Amino acid sequence: MGDYGTLIPIVLGVAIVSHVHIGYILLSFSLWYIITGLYYRLPVPVEPMKVVAAIVIAEGMMPAEIAASGILLGLFFLLLGLFGGMRVIERVVPHDVIRGIQLGLALILFKTSLGFMLDDYLLAAIAIAIIVFFFIAARFRTIPDLSALVVLAFGIGMGLLHHGCPSIVLLSPPQIIIPDLNSLWTGLWSLTVPQIPLTITNAILATALLMQDLLKRDIDTNKLSITIGLMNLTSAPFGGFPLCHGVGGLAAQYRFGARTGGSNIISGLILLPWHSSSPIPHGFPSSPSASSARSSSSSPSSWADRGSRQRTTPSQAPSPPWRCCLI
Repeated sequence: MGDYGTLIPIVLGVAIVSHVHIGYILLSFSLWYIITGLYYRLPVPVEPMKVVAAIVIAEGMMPAEIAASGILLGLFFLLLGLFGGMRVIERVVPHDVIRGIQLGLALILFKTSLGFMLDDYLLAAIAIAIIVFFFIAARFRTIPDLSALVVLAFGIGMGLLHHGCPSIVLLSPPQIIIPDLNSLWTGLWSLTVPQIPLTITNAILATALLMQDLLKRDIDTNKLSITIGLMNLTSAPFGGFPLCHGVGGLAAQYRFGARTGGSNIISGLILLPWHSSSPIPHGFPSSPSASSARSSSSSPSSWADRGSRQRTTPSQAPSPPWRCCLI
């Protein structure tokens, strides 16, 4: 469940500023959590693509453009893995570069976490106290580190206390999104091209390297590329968001006790029911979360200023589903 910390804020921000149904996004995540857990039998993370999310939030891009980027990224990484391209890249890119990416991502996540804590310092203090307690207890006593479960249960409890229990509304079958040429072109240059370098280095090379560091297990980088391709080709055309693996999610899952693919399966099963929750009450603030806002502000101004196409701004977007506010 270490991935939830980045998953929920990012998909919430995307749902607010774009005309996407967050239920289909969460459904694709939950299914691929389970599939990757069964396939790899290791805590291989499933995460939203960060660069795509930052640009989508900054520009309020449309579902067809998001789907186009997912399809193009899926084709690229599927072919890259099938033809053994990652092995070539792996031999060329020095490990020092990958370590630098790991350090940079750690600093970015630390900065993001500070933003969350400043937004609600009381809840942050309680969560930190829970984590510190279990860290000390696990270090000096034979007590498992259950801090992630306790903090998640605390967050759910606070959400239920403030917003009540949501009703269950089953999702209708998704409509297949077929991007037109304009959406494909926009998705290619605005989303796909900027995302590829980060996915190769962070989602594939750094993930495989950290898996060796933490669990002493080797993962074929071509397999990681193939699963990224399959994830996007099977989710993006049906309303999902571009997916990848990621070293940050792996580090977080390992920190909270994940050692096998069972953690992915549990995460997927926990996330699965939330795609069918009712919308949040009317009047709930519809601005992106602190994490999403910081992600979008870090993108170059040229992305935010590009073109004069009609976009949905955060103030114009519909309220996000209820389930996201409880995190």
